[in-house]
Amino acid sequence: MSNSKDAVRKVLDQVKADNRTSLTAPEGKLVCDAYGIPVPKEGVAKSAGEAGKMASAMGFPVVMKIVSPDILHKTEAGGVIVGLKTAEEAEKAYETILGNAKKYKSDAKIEGVQVQQMLAGGTEVIVGSITDGSFGKLVAFGLGGVLVEVLKDITFRLAPASKEDALSMLDGIQAHEILKGVRGGEPVNRPALADVIVKVSQLVTDFPEIVELDLNPVFATPKGATAADVRIVVDFAYVPKPKPRPTEEIVVAMNRIMQPKAVAVVGASAEDGKIGNSVMKNLINGGYKGEIYPIHPKAAEILGYKAYKSVKDVPGVIDVAVFAIPAKFVAAALTECGEKKIPGAVLIPSGFAEAGAPELQAEIVEVGKKYDIRLMGPNIYGFYYTPANLCATFCTAYDVKGHAALSSQSGGIGMAIIGFSRSAKMGVSAIVGLGNKSDIDEDDLLAFFEQDPNTNLIAQHCEDLKDGRAFAEAAKRVSKKKPVVVLKAGRTSAGAKAASSHTGALAGNDRIYEDVFKQSGVIRARSLRQLLEFARGVPVLPTPKGENVLIITGAGGSGVLLSDSCVDNGLSLMSMPPDLDAAFRKFIPPFGAAGNPVDITGGEPPITYVNTVKLGLSDERIHALILGYWHTIVTPPMVFARNMVEVKKEMEAKGFVKPMVASLAGDVEVEEAAEYLYQNGIPAYAYSTELPVEVLGAKYKWARGAGLL
Repeated sequence: MSNSKDAVRKVLDQVKADNRTSLTAPEGKLVCDAYGIPVPKEGVAKSAGEAGKMASAMGFPVVMKIVSPDILHKTEAGGVIVGLKTAEEAEKAYETILGNAKKYKSDAKIEGVQVQQMLAGGTEVIVGSITDGSFGKLVAFGLGGVLVEVLKDITFRLAPASKEDALSMLDGIQAHEILKGVRGGEPVNRPALADVIVKVSQLVTDFPEIVELDLNPVFATPKGATAADVRIVVDFAYVPKPKPRPTEEIVVAMNRIMQPKAVAVVGASAEDGKIGNSVMKNLINGGYKGEIYPIHPKAAEILGYKAYKSVKDVPGVIDVAVFAIPAKFVAAALTECGEKKIPGAVLIPSGFAEAGAPELQAEIVEVGKKYDIRLMGPNIYGFYYTPANLCATFCTAYDVKGHAALSSQSGGIGMAIIGFSRSAKMGVSAIVGLGNKSDIDEDDLLAFFEQDPNTNLIAQHCEDLKDGRAFAEAAKRVSKKKPVVVLKAGRTSAGAKAASSHTGALAGNDRIYEDVFKQSGVIRARSLRQLLEFARGVPVLPTPKGENVLIITGAGGSGVLLSDSCVDNGLSLMSMPPDLDAAFRKFIPPFGAAGNPVDITGGEPPITYVNTVKLGLSDERIHALILGYWHTIVTPPMVFARNMVEVKKEMEAKGFVKPMVASLAGDVEVEEAAEYLYQNGIPAYAYSTELPVEVLGAKYKWARGAGLL
């Protein structure tokens, strides 16, 4: 590889010396040759015989063109002949072109005749690369021609891309069927096309100064893939983002922040309605067992705790300082934290970058760097870590313990997380505000929660990713062990504008986020409600052992809508084997419908639900169940719910563990029944055929990404 790198370096050095920002076509060809990216073969012949030999070596058809600095309009001069199919034709064409050129301009300096392989047929595609502010180098693939502009049917992956990434890109565009050959068209050579994608991604990784690259069109045929045109744009001033800190280093600091033995409250107050008062009360009333040190310039004690003028006056070690003072005083107090060797600061105050004061934020970032203090915020509600009974926040205290860790960039969304979790009795291990992300961001949280035994799912709301590449690398690693759910705000251009004014964050191209999330094994939530429902439901469900999903319903209408939801969420409805069909039919009235969905009809007593669900759980060919309940006098909601929980427990005792979700159609009593089912391990929803299937779909997405299916 080193000779190929040297060849490219030589070309780029020349471009730099000439103060240019792009490469010429011949330079582009040299770069492609160096990396083994196929481009049309070409050469300059000095005689008719040589033209014939050259053309034969390349393979026909060829095109021949006059090479002369004195003839600019080659076609006008009769200096271009296309579609030559044999060596004899090439030799004749050489003589013809020379004759025409002499007639056109008798004194023209002629260097020879260019012989170039003609690309014909195949499917035109684009392979390219862009440099994104957050993700760095990305490789792109799409169909060529005019439609790409209109449909924007293009897919991205982080560079360098693996062979698997490249092959997944071929299926990642909407028009992927075309590559397989439609209407008599021939299928493209997939390995050859994937190879071009991999090589382009390696080239831009090796040479970060290549900020844009376009191979357009690439002619993809059954034989191979050849780039007809190469465009390369360079920026020699481009500097990639620095490598993120090592994970071990992140974890050491995050452990002290999230599970501190001692907390200082800078700006603690005895006065109701002050943020420093709320923080103190939450630490005390939340049941935190560590040391609490109020910091206040004048008070001797606050809420029964001895107060100190500065963190430097505190005799013991402090793990984290929570700030509740105005923005302009933060830098000075943070410097004192640095001198006291406090590893973490939770910066609640606003009035920094989000409020048009980037210089104040830059100043605290410098202090953080100088003393190696990790900063959470500024402009946040603080955070909760329930295993330590820690409420380092001015919001309400929170005590429903569980194993979901949630974070949000926005305070309002943080409050929604707290409210939903409390209302749905969803236990959490942590709720964290990230705000302006002057330092600590989503990947720092991923590193902490990855090794936190109290967390089994991570759900994050974000408006921007400061370092998308660092996030993607962390998510790829963590999602193999624990589900990572992300709600990306600012998907649309209107939403993106709101995000940029909100936290100085500009939303990138949503397609890039979509594709990188997929590449990193992240489950993407499409709405706030979905983020919360996934956080609650995904950990409740056992991991499925296969793709076969079965619907059992008392209402035919629900069965149809549930089937639609399965398709929308990438779930595969099992096709029913005849013996299983016959087994289900034993329990169903003759006018009911077997097949999948199994429609037991509305008039059936509880035993029909029990028998069919038991069969669904016990047959090894079925991997997940979706239940559609219909409220009837014969089978009231709570009777159905208790029966289902009993069946589930009975079958689990026999070793049959499968994910089950339920949709309940009925009057208000179904709400209580859904809640009972959920508390007993069956995510259930009143009045919705979408939500239960979305939750099951999310579990499947995670299991596939983590390689468990």
